[in-house]
Amino acid sequence: MVGGYVLVALTSYLGWRYEVAILIAVLAVAVASLPLEALLIRRLYARSQLDQVLFTIGLVFVGIAAIGMGFGNGLQPLQLPQYLQGSIDIGFRVIPRQRLVAVIVGVLVLVGLHWLLKKTRFGIQVKATVDLPQASEALGIRTSRVYSAAFALGAGLAALGGIVGAELMPLDPYYPLKHLVAFLAVVSVGGAASATGVMAAALLLGTIETTAKYFASEYASLLFYITMLAVLTWRPEGLFGREQTR
Repeated sequence: MVGGYVLVALTSYLGWRYEVAILIAVLAVAVASLPLEALLIRRLYARSQLDQVLFTIGLVFVGIAAIGMGFGNGLQPLQLPQYLQGSIDIGFRVIPRQRLVAVIVGVLVLVGLHWLLKKTRFGIQVKATVDLPQASEALGIRTSRVYSAAFALGAGLAALGGIVGAELMPLDPYYPLKHLVAFLAVVSVGGAASATGVMAAALLLGTIETTAKYFASEYASLLFYITMLAVLTWRPEGLFGREQTR
């Protein structure tokens, strides 16, 4: 939501180019997340995931109030450049260009995250810091820096997602709250520790809900949550999640 509003401010109010505004918006949100992580979020790492979720949901409401005061509660129009407007024929159907961009960006982010976490030193440090923070510190890994970098990366990607999706899901202060349950469902079904699992869960739940809307629209939401319940009953840690051991 914040990424979308920064983009609107830069393009609509300041007249910046769309491409430059996207880059600045993503970087701005990533940088702004650093003091948030250091002052507030870091205090929750030793507590349960439920405490972390509840606290960050509270931050969502703070953000909604702040954005509402600054921009008002109405919808914010996002002016797309000419080359992203209109539709394109992909052979078996015609889809809006922006939706195709959203798909491409999603795939690129998934591939990029997989490479970062599996093939780089930073990815190894992230996994070590999450699984064994004390041992990581003993081995010389600056876990505080790893936490900050990972949080900033997540915030920047969230901003990018909000920007890419702003044309598909109208942008207003309640933008994150409207889709919060769906986001939590996707992460739960996919497995919180797996980017691949989250992508698989998004495709699974999205396909089921969209198909149901075409054939039995009144049951779309019901089938969405039935699928979620079935998967979590079968695998409580998610499709690609790891069992918690003590």
